[in-house]
Amino acid sequence: MFGKLTSFLRARSKERKLAHYAIPDELWTHTVAALPFIQRYDDADLTTLRELATLFIANKEYSTAHDMELTDEMVVSVAAQACVPILKLGIEWYRGWHGIVLYPGEFVIRKTIQEDVGFEDIGLVHGIEEEASGEAWEHGPVILSWQDVATPGAGLAADHALPADTYNVVIHEFAHKLDMLDGEADGVPPFSRVLHPTINPEQWAETFLTEYDTFAEACDAVPDRTWDHPERLPPRLQVIDPYGCEAPSEFFAVASEAFFVEPTGLRQYWPTLYDALAKFYRQDPAERY
Repeated sequence: MFGKLTSFLRARSKERKLAHYAIPDELWTHTVAALPFIQRYDDADLTTLRELATLFIANKEYSTAHDMELTDEMVVSVAAQACVPILKLGIEWYRGWHGIVLYPGEFVIRKTIQEDVGFEDIGLVHGIEEEASGEAWEHGPVILSWQDVATPGAGLAADHALPADTYNVVIHEFAHKLDMLDGEADGVPPFSRVLHPTINPEQWAETFLTEYDTFAEACDAVPDRTWDHPERLPPRLQVIDPYGCEAPSEFFAVASEAFFVEPTGLRQYWPTLYDALAKFYRQDPAERY
C-alpha cells in the first residue's frame, strides 16, 4: 500500500514540475538549433531530453557571478547539454547537489598541493592558482564559464589543444559529477544493477584504465613542439583532449566529450573506449550519423 502511495506522490510531483517549469517551444527549438550534437537525436529522444532538462531546471538552483544577468536561454542551454549524458540513465543520477554557477568567462581556481621531497610523510605544501572554464565539486555546485558554454573554444585554455568543435565544457563537468556519484573521482563511474546488468565493474574499470594508460603513453611520445600545431597530431590524438593525461578522472571527462560531440572519430580511433562508454551511458551516438 505505502509503496503504491509513494509512487503515486512521486508521479504527481513530477507532473507538477513538468507543468510549472515547462520550456517554451520557441526557446527549446532555438536551443536545439544551436547545438549540432543534440540535433542528431530522433524525435523520441528529443522529447525525453526536453523532459529531463525541465526536471533538471526544477531541481537545480542557478546563480551568476560578477552581476551577470541570468537569462532563460542560459538556463535551458546548460540544462539541455547537461542532460545528454543522462538521457538513458535518468535525472536521479544528478542527485545529492543543487547549484549551477555561471561566470561570464574563465575564472580562477585556488588549489593546495603537496610535493614529495623524497622523505616519507614529508612534502612541500603550497597554493597555486589556475584559470578554468569549468569546475565540479563533490556534493557541491558545478561552475561554468558562460563564454565557453555559449561559444565552445572561445575561452579555451592553453592546456587544451583540440579544435573547438570537439570541446564541450558542460558535458565535461557533468561527466565529473557522474564519476563522483560513488564518492570518488577516479574515472570509474558507479553502475546500476538494473541499467547495467551486463557490466562487470571490475572488468570495465580495467578496460578503461588500460585505455587511459595507452592514451597517456601516446601523448608522452609526441614532441613538445607538435602540441603547438594540433593539426599535426596523429588522428587518434586529435579526437580526445590531451588534458585527459592529467588523471583517469580527466580522461573520463574528455572521453565523454568526444563520445557525444565527435562520436564517429572516437569509435574509429578508440573503439574499445567507445564501447565502454556506450555501455555505461547506454547510448550509441555514432549510429546517428
